[in-house]
Amino acid sequence: EVQLQASGGGLVQAGESLTLSCAISGFGFADYSIGWFRQAPGKEREGVSCLSHSDGSRWYADSVKGRFTISADNGFNTVYLHTRSLKPEDTAVYFCAERELSCGRSMHRLMYDYWGQGTQVTVSS
Repeated sequence: EVQLQASGGGLVQAGESLTLSCAISGFGFADYSIGWFRQAPGKEREGVSCLSHSDGSRWYADSVKGRFTISADNGFNTVYLHTRSLKPEDTAVYFCAERELSCGRSMHRLMYDYWGQGTQVTVSS
């Protein structure tokens, strides 16, 4: 059974950092990628970053480039989203999800097959 478990959210002040974790298990696919999405109240769920398991390729949304970094542990059992210089507009529920392909050049929630529960990130000004 495929499972994803996101954690690490919290309340921080603008300019601070957080590291989100996505624990993954039950994968038996030859190739897949893990993506981080976020959804703010009243807004669409948007792709933030993606990491491909096969070749380590990465994708970032323009809004987070230079501030967020995606990585994984050696066994690809946990995928991290390292966030820094957080802004109030980064406030959202953050989700991790799996796609049975590499990252590609864009992210949309319909491309992803399995989802974890969200973790709330709140950035105060």
